Amino acid sequence: MADTSWLREFPQMDRMDLLEIRKTLDSAYREFSRSYGDSIESFFDPLLHFLVWFEQLLINSPWWAVILVVTALVYAATRSWKLSLSVVVSFLLIGYFGMWEDTMSTLSIITVCTLMSIVLGIPIGILMARSDRIRSFVTPVLDIMQTMPAFVYLIPVVMLLGIGKIPGLIAVVIYAIPPVIRLTNLGIRLVDPEVMEAATAYGASPMQRLFGVQLPLAMPTIMAGINQTIMMALAMVVIASMIGVKGLGQPVLKSITNQYFTLGLFNGLAIVALAIIFDRVSQAYARRTQRHSNGGRNV
Repeated sequence: MADTSWLREFPQMDRMDLLEIRKTLDSAYREFSRSYGDSIESFFDPLLHFLVWFEQLLINSPWWAVILVVTALVYAATRSWKLSLSVVVSFLLIGYFGMWEDTMSTLSIITVCTLMSIVLGIPIGILMARSDRIRSFVTPVLDIMQTMPAFVYLIPVVMLLGIGKIPGLIAVVIYAIPPVIRLTNLGIRLVDPEVMEAATAYGASPMQRLFGVQLPLAMPTIMAGINQTIMMALAMVVIASMIGVKGLGQPVLKSITNQYFTLGLFNGLAIVALAIIFDRVSQAYARRTQRHSNGGRNV
């Protein structure tokens, strides 16, 4: 039997001291939420209004108009009739099985979360690629964000902002944003130094090198990051439904608590259909971007 006597000699924090630290931190956060919760909530009001407007737009628009617009966007991004037809069939089946409104709610929050992740994540990734100091600071934060259990994100957000769409949206963005940050940084760093030297020799400014050379060449890698962000956001939908986010996650949660197998299965398949559509569209767009950056050659 292994000798464990050394464990008794290992320095441990006194239980009372630990309890006091936890109480102090809990009371400090409660005080912060009481003092600044209303201000923070009012800061997110424009985002809430936009999310509600976009959700109502999708729900109240005629089903055929939504399918037509989505299919047109898919074809514009992929130039694939097969994928466009698959989108039409998937949405028709979703409507036929009575999941249209929940799907539109999910589509609205995933779209807004993805746009927020892109707007916030790509600039952070660019800063990481341009500064090793920033990368050394941001990388551990991303490690924590990616390894922290998803339920933990809900605790401080709900304590600060309560139950509703915005807390769910913030939790989804925190959970889903790391891939786009990491892969933006990676894509820019993988740009051939000789290409950058040639751009500098032609007199390109730093901004011209960034937007004219680095970002176009890094776009396939950035699109892979956006793809992973969308997948993680969809994975968070069911968890976010626990704090009032409408969509396909709520019927799945209801099926778990009430043991409704068919309800959970159908809504789960609808989430899978959205995930496959987003995945195929982003991958096809990334391949088109890569072919364009390689002068039209097949890769």
